[in-house]
Amino acid sequence: MNFLDFLKHTFLQSKPASSDDLTPEAAGLINFKIVVTEFADNVESTGAEKICSLLKPKEGLRISYFNEPFNKSFLNLESRSFFDLLEKGQTIIDKSGADVLIWGCRENDKIRLNFQTNLQYEASAGTFTSILDSLYFPAELFDAGSSFPGSLANLIYGAAVSAVAAPTRLLRIQKRYLLKKIIAALSSDNSAKQLSVEYLPFVMNFLGTIYLSYSFEAETDKDFKIVKNLLETAISHQDLIKNPIHLGCIYYHLGQLYDSAANHILKRPSAYYKGAINNYRLAQKYLGKYNYPYDYGAISYRLADLFFDYWKQKNELQALRDSVFNLREAEKIFTYALFPEFWARIQGRLGYHLSLIANLTQSSDIAELAVAAYKNQQKIITEKRDPHLWAEIQEKIGDIYFHTGRRDTDTDALEEALEYYHDALYIFENMELADAARRLTVNIAKTSQLLS
Repeated sequence: MNFLDFLKHTFLQSKPASSDDLTPEAAGLINFKIVVTEFADNVESTGAEKICSLLKPKEGLRISYFNEPFNKSFLNLESRSFFDLLEKGQTIIDKSGADVLIWGCRENDKIRLNFQTNLQYEASAGTFTSILDSLYFPAELFDAGSSFPGSLANLIYGAAVSAVAAPTRLLRIQKRYLLKKIIAALSSDNSAKQLSVEYLPFVMNFLGTIYLSYSFEAETDKDFKIVKNLLETAISHQDLIKNPIHLGCIYYHLGQLYDSAANHILKRPSAYYKGAINNYRLAQKYLGKYNYPYDYGAISYRLADLFFDYWKQKNELQALRDSVFNLREAEKIFTYALFPEFWARIQGRLGYHLSLIANLTQSSDIAELAVAAYKNQQKIITEKRDPHLWAEIQEKIGDIYFHTGRRDTDTDALEEALEYYHDALYIFENMELADAARRLTVNIAKTSQLLS
């Protein structure tokens, strides 16, 4: 059985639910912008134009070709120039308004495609694609006049759609609608049956992310098994993978699969948590923090959430500590200077998780670390910029000092709590947030009573 026969056999076992159906009018509003850059190539080719021509007839896409002069020599994923790739791509995305940017690069007799989205490592809603995910095709397919198999064109179509970040419910519905049609088309088309087996792990990896992008919010045991089968098939042919980062990407997606299952499938949640953690850690062995820090850091951030959720289920303090460790790993990479918004989000999580550990261990030192993290968050969430959220952080800091002061009979801590509570109360009253102001008034009364 060749791998496209395998694909047909796998997908035909599952008929996607009809809940994604849209009216013709609603479907006509789908408008994901895909920008294809001119290829980095050592020979004359029409690769980017070819992809544009393949994608232009596809439903729900607006295709644009980018060929402004820029140095294409940095497309080697094995070098430090990867950072240049990421930065240049974001510049093109900002300029063009692209939802997805498709890079093309020649490697000997193959063309490698990579897919970049806006704020690739910050906007994770509904996208499972890393910029390191590479889809390979024979270079000859991109020559002028060559026939490009329909199934492979649909594979590029699916890869582009699955890479779209979809933070709103409407975008997720639109994305799932297209992916449902793409999966159906892939399962019924055997037009590339002669494609060499050396491409199998890369194709299977992308098929796995396409199906995972479609199914993750309404994942069933059957969906889980299909994606797992695709990704494990890719891993079983790792002898065909010459660059270890490609293997890291597959383990990354297995981690995402188990991660999604832990959130959406109610049976055996502990097993899904453990599967996600194990596969994410395997991915980090290949996507190390010194060579590929953004993927490593993004995985660390997801591990922090997993350990936190596991702690809520099992009440194991070590899981909460592991969550903090992974947040510390993430903050080393997503720094204040380069990723201010994401850094602030990490600081807020650190503040909350450290405050929980401080309460559980009755540690004033850890409480101070939690306060420091919240104050870091306020470097971005300022009183002027977002007074409501700033006041909520003030209240959280006040709570930390209140618990410390009550536990240790610490007058200084209680006075600090009063100060932070009053700062928050001032904002809540000015914004006429009656419930929040009432809550603060009660906390102020409790604190004052302890001081009296």
